[in-house]
Amino acid sequence: MQDITHAQRRRRDLIIAAVLIAVAACVPMFVKDVYVQNIMVLTLMYAALSQSWNILGGYCGQISLGHALYFGIGAYTTAILFTKFGILPWFGMLIGGFISAAIALALGYPTFRLGGHYFAIATIVIAEIAFLLFLNWDWAGAALGIDIPVRADSWLKFQFTRSKLPYFYFALAFAAVAWLVTWWLENSKWGYWWRAVKDNSEAAESLGVVVFKSKMGAAAISAFLTAIGGAFYAQFVSYIDPESVMSFQFSLLISLPAVLGGIGTLWGPLFGAAILIPVTELTRSFIGGSGRGVDLIVYGSLIMAISLMRPDGLLGLFSRKRKKEAVR
Repeated sequence: MQDITHAQRRRRDLIIAAVLIAVAACVPMFVKDVYVQNIMVLTLMYAALSQSWNILGGYCGQISLGHALYFGIGAYTTAILFTKFGILPWFGMLIGGFISAAIALALGYPTFRLGGHYFAIATIVIAEIAFLLFLNWDWAGAALGIDIPVRADSWLKFQFTRSKLPYFYFALAFAAVAWLVTWWLENSKWGYWWRAVKDNSEAAESLGVVVFKSKMGAAAISAFLTAIGGAFYAQFVSYIDPESVMSFQFSLLISLPAVLGGIGTLWGPLFGAAILIPVTELTRSFIGGSGRGVDLIVYGSLIMAISLMRPDGLLGLFSRKRKKEAVR
């Protein structure tokens, strides 16, 4: 009975995802405001990025606060290959993804031997070192960054100036792929390994789980998808510099939707991004220019409130209701 219930739940999640994707694809037909479309693009992008982070930080329990490194690598790889060598962004995305995955494996070898908060601190330090390197790397534009030349609208070169809709549909596809990858991994051998490692790595290892290998796999997948998001962002804004793609705030923005919605859950990153990103963008637009940092106060207060009231995220409210109904 439990197996049937589990299978039904997975089919239900898949059906809900398909309906949400179909509905989201129709939204631009009714929403014509460019500013709102921009918020929708960013919301979908951060939903995908947070879903990617959730594979390592949520399911595997390795809290990384340095994912801006992979985001920046993806952005810089695509921008450099396109501006200096004329390589199309589509190839730049894949190359940046593989480079980030390789870097994640190289960094994971020493850092995964650290435990708890030591690992989180190590990821911050490594990301900040990379930030400083790019800040002073003349060939990569240093502090001035890279200005991506924009020509005619083209899917081939992934550049659009007349409309944001192509970026919206790519962001929707990116979020859908990140969700589907997580959905598939959740019920795979890797998914069970990650949850076992998160609960108790020593007990998991005693039961035959290859702990170190499972962590490395989670890091590589998470870094690859995050780099794809960085490459997309570079094309979306047409200009990057270390501050705009590799600063610590990106590491926080990537992780917070999952924390807000429910860390280690399938729907948490999507739910969190749907609330957090619009609130962030709207408060920054309407009260961020006051010079008083009111937008940051609203943003921080929201995170603190959720952390205090629902440490397991907003999705914990629904699971709590289901448990009460089951008791009745």
